[in-house]
Amino acid sequence: MSGPTRIRATGTGGETEVKILMSHDMETGQRKEASGALVPAHHITEVTVTHNGRVVLSAQFGTAVSKNPYLQFRFRGGAKGDTVGVRWLDNLGGRRSDEVAIT
Repeated sequence: MSGPTRIRATGTGGETEVKILMSHDMETGQRKEASGALVPAHHITEVTVTHNGRVVLSAQFGTAVSKNPYLQFRFRGGAKGDTVGVRWLDNLGGRRSDEVAIT
């Protein structure tokens, strides 16, 4: 299951710091249920972060990423009120996108 993506973007000194917490179970496909049946793989495969529509981070995830992935990074530029957006895609076709204004 996936839920809301929490994003915080703060600008100081010409840089923007972005913190993202993605709510996702990130199943590897190797874990077994109590009955012994495998839990199907379900994980984020692609993440893209944009600043006012320009890509500032692009990543590919796999099964080795833990549940509820957390990203933190900085990029140059960004002003208060600009938008930072994150979108992701998982291996079952699930998608999510969220935006926040830089504070």
